[in-house]
Formats: sequence, C-alpha cells, structure tokens
Amino acid sequence: MVTGQTLGLTARDMSDMGRLAQLAANPQGTTREEIFLAVASLYRVQGSYLNERERTLMREILRRLAGDVEMAIRIALAERLADDAAAPHDLILLLADDKIEVARPLILRSPLLTEDDVLHLIAEYGEAHHVAVASRANIGEPVSEALSKSEAEPVLTALVRNVTAKISSHVFETLIEKSKLIAGLQDPLARREDLPPVLATKMSAFVSDALKAFIHQHFTVAQEKVETALVHADQVLKSEPAAPKAEPGEGAQKLVDKLAASGQLKAGFLLRVLHQGQIDLFDLAFAKLLGLPVVEHRRRFYETGPRAVALACRAVGIDRCVFATVFNLSRQVHSLKPTLTQAEMHDVQAAFASFSKPAALTEFQKL
Repeated sequence: MVTGQTLGLTARDMSDMGRLAQLAANPQGTTREEIFLAVASLYRVQGSYLNERERTLMREILRRLAGDVEMAIRIALAERLADDAAAPHDLILLLADDKIEVARPLILRSPLLTEDDVLHLIAEYGEAHHVAVASRANIGEPVSEALSKSEAEPVLTALVRNVTAKISSHVFETLIEKSKLIAGLQDPLARREDLPPVLATKMSAFVSDALKAFIHQHFTVAQEKVETALVHADQVLKSEPAAPKAEPGEGAQKLVDKLAASGQLKAGFLLRVLHQGQIDLFDLAFAKLLGLPVVEHRRRFYETGPRAVALACRAVGIDRCVFATVFNLSRQVHSLKPTLTQAEMHDVQAAFASFSKPAALTEFQKL
C-alpha cells in the first residue's frame, strides 16, 4: 500500500497539500499509477493557482513516482499535454526530461518549450532526444548550431530535412563539410530552399553526378536576377499588409513573377511568407506553383477541406511534418477554425502517402 511516508512527505508537507495529501496518506488501495495521474491532472488544471511550495511538492511526488509508473501511462500523459498551451511549464519540463518515448511528443509539439529549454535538452541528453529536437518545427539558429556539432548521422539528417529549421550560413558550411564524410546529408542539403547558392556550388565539387546536375539546374541563376528578386522580396514583405485581399496587390504579383522566372519560387518561400503573416503573397505564390488563378486556388484551398490543403502541399513539395503549421496558420489568418477530425487526419495522411507530386497536383485541380 502506498502511504505519505512511502512518498517521502513530512507531516508539514501533507498539511500544506490538502486533499492531495489525503490521497497520498490514505490511498485505500490506490495504486501508484492512479496517484501519479491524479497529481498530474490536478497540477495541469490548477497549476496557476498553486503556490510555489505546492508546486515543488507536486513535482517531487511526480518525480518519485515516475520510475514506478508504466511508461504507457507517462506517454499518454505526455501526448495529452503536448498541444496544451495552458499546461504548467514545469510539468512539461518534468516529462521532457523523461525517457525519449515520453519526451518525444513534447519535444516535437509543445509550444511551451523555450529555446533555452531545448538547448538544455541538447546539452543533457543523447542522440534520441537530439533527433526529436532536430525534427521540432521552427527551431532557431542557436538550436540548429548546437545540433550541427553532433557527429550522429540521424541527428544531422533530421536537421537538414526539417524545412522549418532556421540555419545560418556558417552552420550550412559546417554541415556541408560533414557531408563530405556523411553522404546521406548531401541530397537533403542540396534540396533545401535556403541553402546559399555559393555553398551549393561548393557542394557540386564532391557530390554524385546526379546531384551535381540537380545543383546546377536549381542554383545556377544569373546573379543579377537573384539579387533583384531578393531586394524586391524584402520591400514587399515589409510593405504588404497581412489581411487577405480579394485580389493581391501589383507588387506581390510582380514579386511572384520575378521569383518564378529566376527559379526561386519554391516551397521554402511559401513557408517563410506564411510565418511572416504575408497571406496574400502566400496565396499568390501557392497559386503560381499550382498553375491556377489565385481565386480558383483560394476556393479549393480554403473551402474544400483539409484534404485539399494536403494535396496542395504535396504537389509543391511541402513535407508532411509541416502540414499542421501550414493548415493552422493559413486558417487562422482567414478566420477559419484550424481543427481536424479523426477522419480528416486520416485523409491528410493518405494524401501525402498515396499521391506523387504530379498526381497530387492533378487531384487538387479536380476539386
């Protein structure tokens, strides 16, 4: 039988904990799993109302019990908390410090983990946690730099495949040097939209003939065109309003046309302008990549359900791992509810798994 003494609580501690202490001291057959879930649930719901002493005691109870609670229960709790923006931050940290099976959903999805939290996980944990961090959406340059110091191929591969990761030029240089010995990094590196052209050219000196041809096809662009397009892009991103218009402005249209003509209109551009709230530019660029008038694109993309969004993403090369980001942000800007039913989630998964890019484009255009 579990008692307050078993949990290491003093009489003073138990008096401070009120009903929680009663559960621990008089469990009447209550299992450790039940106490763990009861404490976690109370912490989750009332965490903001607890004083620091109560919070410390609850963390200590959870920490002491965690080793004796089945991993399946801890994983289930982590899954419930992973998307909860109101959960107590220290409860998220407690579970993120657990074994990777428990920590993974929180590392991948919790909006409460700060950059410092993630850097702590990199410093204190091993490869499995590093892979999860490298797969987390929108990691910043400091996190990418810390991950780039790894010698583990799965970590580095996860980083370069994460199209939302922000990677600085000097970190790209580090990754390219490592790709000389780790051939598995070469293809995902060469296919990143944000790889500086000068570094792509550097890669072409040691990669396979097929990849060399890809680099020359996608990165050999007249420098004047690239610079002009980037300058104009900066001007538009600073001036274009975030609220969607029925017809995007002339500046946005010229920018998209210039980027398309220079071969720089790609999935990475869509993600960047979406994160910056440039929804008109996002819609216009997406429509251009899909070969549709913007009005027709918007009808399909916003009015025919999540499967249409998945098909459009698949058609232009946006990975499944960032679908939720695209769906949520684009819906929120247009004041639509970014919610998915189980059936819709199944349809989204099927769209990415069952269609090639050309087939997804054809299917989207039929909608």
